[in-house]
Amino acid sequence: MYIGKEPTIGNFQVCDAINATATDTFNLLVGGVAISPQSAQHCLVSLNGILQAPISSYTISGSTIVFASAITTNDSVDFITVLGDVLDMGAPSDDTVTAASMASTAVTELSAGAGITGGTGTVYRSDVQKLGNIYHTRILIDLTGLASSGSGDIIGKAATANCSIGQITAAVNGTVLGGKITCFEAPAGGDPDINLWYADEATGTEDAAVTGLTNQTQMCDSGDFAIGTVVGIPTPPAANKYMYMVTGAATDANYTAGKLLIELFGYV
Repeated sequence: MYIGKEPTIGNFQVCDAINATATDTFNLLVGGVAISPQSAQHCLVSLNGILQAPISSYTISGSTIVFASAITTNDSVDFITVLGDVLDMGAPSDDTVTAASMASTAVTELSAGAGITGGTGTVYRSDVQKLGNIYHTRILIDLTGLASSGSGDIIGKAATANCSIGQITAAVNGTVLGGKITCFEAPAGGDPDINLWYADEATGTEDAAVTGLTNQTQMCDSGDFAIGTVVGIPTPPAANKYMYMVTGAATDANYTAGKLLIELFGYV
């Protein structure tokens, strides 16, 4: 809890260039937007190649800097850097944290094709967590709005291409050892027998046979899903392959229900 103005922590920012004129007061802007430093001590100011002392050489008033005496057009304000609370790390500056900076922990996600995300009422969410040297990939799907057709055909938005539910890569998912599918809501409308396959390409179309794709391989044989069903994935996806949901029986209809959680476990 703070009395008065709460410190702005972290996020060091460089002010826009200042054109010296015969005055002592100048506006402080970052990207054209006014910025109000916490205090004069929270600024680094260089004038004519010399770092200035806060308070005695300049003060801060709101979003302006006031020099102790007027400068002239012959002077050069080299830079003004505004600091956060230097006693606290605070929020990291924008675009400064990468997965490598997080050492053994990282979080990212997969991307499904338009044949999955384009369904009306369809939900697709994913994440990949790396803790230590173990990768955990999760895909949460509400099948509503997708369609099934003949046995062995790709599931997706009716007559739509790019029905992949995500690509597996070693860099993002590690080397996958296996996984499981958990059913939270029984599929209705469309076929309840939903198997996973993978193939080389992401372009597979709903109502097309998965065997028409290149190097296609079945990952699991699920049988009909019911609420609480858990199915193992004995054949994990190989690196750089795209995964698909595929019908195990022939039901030509749209899904009105069905919630699945697909999990894969990998290592580095």
